[in-house]
This record gives sequence, C-alpha cells and structure tokens, in this order.
Amino acid sequence: MKQLVFWTIGAIFVAISAMPSAKAQTALEIVITEGQDSARPIAIVPFQFRGEGESPYNFAEIVAADLRRSGRFGPVSNNQLPARPGKDADVRDYAAWARLGVEAMLVGEVTPLSGGRYQVTYELIDPLRGQITGGSAQALVDGQLVDSNDHIIEGRTSVVGEGQFRQYAHRISDVVYEALTGERGAFLTRIAYIYVDFDLENPYHLMVADYDGYNERVLLRSPEPLMSPTWSPDGNKLAYVSFENGRPEIFIQDIYTTSREKLTSFQGINGSPAWSPDGTKMAMVLSKDGAPNIYVMDIASRRLEQITDHWRIDTEPSWTPDGKSLTFTSERGGRAQVYRVDLSSKQIRRVTFEGEANLGGVVTPDGNGLVVVHRANGRFHIARQDFPSGNLMVLTETSLDESPSVAPNGSMIIYSTTYRDKQVLALVSMDGRFRARLPSRDGEVKAPAWSPFL
Repeated sequence: MKQLVFWTIGAIFVAISAMPSAKAQTALEIVITEGQDSARPIAIVPFQFRGEGESPYNFAEIVAADLRRSGRFGPVSNNQLPARPGKDADVRDYAAWARLGVEAMLVGEVTPLSGGRYQVTYELIDPLRGQITGGSAQALVDGQLVDSNDHIIEGRTSVVGEGQFRQYAHRISDVVYEALTGERGAFLTRIAYIYVDFDLENPYHLMVADYDGYNERVLLRSPEPLMSPTWSPDGNKLAYVSFENGRPEIFIQDIYTTSREKLTSFQGINGSPAWSPDGTKMAMVLSKDGAPNIYVMDIASRRLEQITDHWRIDTEPSWTPDGKSLTFTSERGGRAQVYRVDLSSKQIRRVTFEGEANLGGVVTPDGNGLVVVHRANGRFHIARQDFPSGNLMVLTETSLDESPSVAPNGSMIIYSTTYRDKQVLALVSMDGRFRARLPSRDGEVKAPAWSPFL
C-alpha cells in the first residue's frame, strides 16, 4: 500500500526516457482463482465466417474471456453447445439451448469486404423466450400487429478493420454485459501500472495496457522507483511524481504524444496527485509549509488551495464522484484511518473505524461505498465499506494487499499483492466472490490504476 510515512510512499524517482511504442519486457495474463461457481451461465457461440478459409479473428473467444473475467458470467464450453448458429434465423431448437440453463446466447457472423475490412454482425438471444414464442412474436404498434422478435435482446452490425478486431470484441463484451446487467461494461478500459525488473539497466517502467494486459506500452523507463500513476478523467493523460531534478516533482504526461509538463516543484514533498472528476483540478500532498497536508491546485492557473492543516501526516487524497469532497489518510487520531473533508466548508470527519488501520480510501463510482486497505491482526487486505451504514466487508485473502483502484463501472477492484514472494496485480469483484491474479512473465508489477471509460 501507499505507506502513511510519505517519503516511503514514494514519489522519489527519476523519469528518464519516454518510449511511446516500445515493447515491454513483461506480459500480464489474467488467471482466475475463485468465483466461477457463482457466475451466471451464458452461451458464446463461435462466430460463423462467411468467406473463404478460416475466420481472421476469434471474436467469441475474447468475448467469453471478458465475461468470465467480470465474475458475473460463466460461459459454457463449446463442446456443450447443441449447435453453431451464426444468426437467430439459424436457430432450429430454442428448447435445446434453454435446457443448457443459459440466460442468453450470443451468435454472430463475420463477412469479408474489400480493403481489409469485415462486416461483423451479432445477436444476443433469450433462448427461453425464443422457446415460448417459437422465435416469432407480434406486438401491437399504432393499431397494427408487427413482428417484434422480442427474444432478441440486442443485435448490431459494424464494419471493422483488421487492426480493430480485439477492440471491437471488447465492445461486443460491453454491449452484452450492459444488456444483461443494466450496468455499463468496462472491457474497453486500460490500466496503468509499474513494472520492475532489476535485471534491466533501467529497472522501473511506467506501463499502460488494456485492462486484460494486452497492447502494453512503456511510457517511462527509470533507474529510480516509479509509483502511483493516476489517470485524467478523459483517459488521455497520466500524472506521476519524479525526482529527476533532486526533489519530488509532479508531472502530467500525455500517453499518446508522450509530451509532459511539470505541475509542481515545491520544497519538500510533492506527491499523491489525484485528478478531480472534471479534470480541471489536481489534489496532492505538499509539505512546503511544514507537515505533509492536502492541497488542491487549479491546473490551468496553478492556483493552490490548502485543504488540511495538521501536524500529523495527511496523505492519499481521493475525490468523491461529485467533486465536492476528498477522502484522505491521516494518523491524526493515532493510527492510520480514512477521513473525509468537504471542500467548501473544510469540515473534516472520520470515515473508518474498524480494525487496526484503514488507508488508501477510494470512493466507488456510485458514491455509495469506500474501498480501503484494511489492517486487522497485522494483515493487510482490500475491504469495502458501505455508505451510510458503515458496514465493512473484507474482500481478499491474499498477502500484503495494497493500492486498490476501482473499475469505472464499480464492478471490480484491481490491486497489488504478493504471490510467491513477488508483487503481482490481482482482481476482486466488489462483492468479493470472484478473484483473479495478473502475474507478469518476468519481474514484478504494482501500483495499478484503472482508467476511466474510454
């Protein structure tokens, strides 16, 4: 976790070089460890290719993997499928699909076009409704009976280029997830994280990858530690702290152009940057006037406002979704706990009470809960505390859990943990029922940050 002793929290590092498209020395792979027994069954049928030879891409494989990793769905294996239809019109026996116990089935077709483009069509079908209606239902519209096809939950057609296959597969996953849960999917998001390999000349790397570890890029290489990347609300920039000029300084870097600007260079600590929800302000920790306290800077004007003023360390600011408050970690009560400050009144109240300590608080996207690093019996785990009840639920059983970051739809938490004496990333669902690891092939990974919706 970001240690409460701020100079240990980090932000003391050098960002040496920007490598916009360099291939990383690591690759993440999601390994599911728990939770599939409680998942909702769904059928993802391999898409039919309407061209010569084999299909250029396995869309169904990516969609099935996405939905499985969400912790909400358990795609049935292909050898259990009673048929391989490419569209609803090809389904001959809805009852056979209903007997599988699946709540929905996804079918699709891929048709080659000119210029390396492909038409991808897919339909999400309710087999039980199809069994009841026989795949043909009518509804009264403007006094006339028309075919309703109400067993088709969702259906779309798009033209996709060869370089867009994986991205479009994630888009299909988002559509299916939202259609079946009512919540927006987060499969087209990214993660930023720190990769460390001491066998390399510059062992510390600031990385950006798809949420599942693919399409990774090295943004920075450094001989000194890198920590705590944080995303801008538009997903185009990262803020971080660098010590390259002999003191910790906060920088903002564009992840596409790799251009960067220095945001702060005050005497003492400059750290823990956190973007406001509207992207116009940055919360941070500064010690320029004595003890580390929370400040908010207007990014355009560089105007600073001091938010807390205490002789004990205040650190780890995090915005509430409405932008009106900050949560932060402080030892002002004796042990590390999470507090909340109203930005207009500056009134501060303690939020967490259970256990030996709570730190690294992140308010969930819906504003109804707080994700924290919870210490009890000397062990650090990820926990969720509900508002306003204050009920706290420990979500993980791994070792030395830290740095939680919540998916923008609030369904999952990515965090850093220890596995086989290495730092790895891990996932846990917000209800704690689904868990997975994202180990690296080489080296260690830590300090994850989940992007906003892209």
